[in-house]
Amino acid sequence: MTAFRALLAALALLSVNVVRAQPAGSYPNHGVKIIVPFLPGGAVDSVARVLAQRLSEQTGQPFIVENRGGANGVIGSDLVAKAAPDGYTLLVQATTLILNPLLTRSSPYDVVRDFTPITLLGTVPMVFSAHPGLPAANLAEFLALARANPDRYSLGVASLGSPGHLAEEAILHQAQIKVQVVSYKGTAGVLNDLIGGHLSGSVDALPAYLAHIRAGKLRALAVTTAHRIPALKEVPTVAESGLPGFDMASWYGLWGPARMPPQVVSSLAREAAAAIRSPQSNERLAEQGFDASGLGPEEFARWITTDLARFSTLVRDANIVIEGN
Repeated sequence: MTAFRALLAALALLSVNVVRAQPAGSYPNHGVKIIVPFLPGGAVDSVARVLAQRLSEQTGQPFIVENRGGANGVIGSDLVAKAAPDGYTLLVQATTLILNPLLTRSSPYDVVRDFTPITLLGTVPMVFSAHPGLPAANLAEFLALARANPDRYSLGVASLGSPGHLAEEAILHQAQIKVQVVSYKGTAGVLNDLIGGHLSGSVDALPAYLAHIRAGKLRALAVTTAHRIPALKEVPTVAESGLPGFDMASWYGLWGPARMPPQVVSSLAREAAAAIRSPQSNERLAEQGFDASGLGPEEFARWITTDLARFSTLVRDANIVIEGN
């Protein structure tokens, strides 16, 4: 009996040591939290939930989306920047992550210093939409109207510093026209006023607007990418509308805190790329114009550096500043 108890004690000690000695290569060995720094229902939230579902299925561990909205994504993003760099608190964000520090003086994080880029998940075209009652069939006609009637027309933005806001400011700057830019607290408010005829137009990521365009509640005047897109084949690009060289898209990425273990980053990057490129993910996202990427950490870091330089130039040249920051 004594020998039997000794054996049980040895087995128990062995099991504890095995759990404690889990190698880094076994990541993840418990649930992972994905922070979305916006309210549920937006484009970032949709991408994150598709990603989380596939990662859970692939790894056998739960990847749980947690919405921590506020301050145009700053609150949730900063939470991840300050989290333990163990791979169990991650961030799914959009271009907004790199735009906030360019537009405000009070950003609590540094994009390069405080985050580990893991995977570029994909890109989504933005669309310049208008109320159907606007006497313009395309962006070129709207620009002519706005040029002839300074400050008569208005454009809504889901939030100051969003990709749509930057795209609007870039269009106005390149076209050298003036309109009223009205800020909202989310896409829903813009859509309500745009469909109701209280705004002339808006630029935002395609997924939020596509159903309304197809239903005839909105009119697509242009897409912001370099080439026309399959979902709106007849809609010209901004470049085709008299602003040559214009090319902007909203993109989505997966980040962790700075100083994450390289083996965990590699594992996450591999799993995230497989998840976002999977047929299941494409079935849910491709119809909305989402173009899956899956670029790894090094390539994603170079992508961020390039866009930081590009947007810094735009913000400086167009003198875009968020008041009060």
